[in-house]
Amino acid sequence: QVQVVESGGGLVQAGGSLRLSCTASGLTVDDYAMAWFRQAPGKEREGVSAIKWGGGSTVYADSVKGRFTISRDNAKNTLYLQMNSLKPEDTAIYYCAAGLAWRVSLIQADFRYWGQGTQVTVSS
Repeated sequence: QVQVVESGGGLVQAGGSLRLSCTASGLTVDDYAMAWFRQAPGKEREGVSAIKWGGGSTVYADSVKGRFTISRDNAKNTLYLQMNSLKPEDTAIYYCAAGLAWRVSLIQADFRYWGQGTQVTVSS
């Protein structure tokens, strides 16, 4: 049974940093395209960042470029999202997702497995 579980969310002041983690079981993160999505109150879920299976190709939403960094630790079978220079508009539930698409994308349909999400709140 495949599970992806997010952790690391919390409350932080604007300008601060958080690191989200996504621990996977039942799959090997290096064999899957992995991604972070987020959903703010009253808004649709949107892609934040993704990393291609087996290597370094990544993609970021324009709103987080230069501030967020996606990475994975294959030995720990864990995906990370380092979030720096956080803004109040980054407040959302952040979801980890895994899929077998050959491409790196922020298209939700490319991802089959989803976590339950972790709340990130950035105060002004």
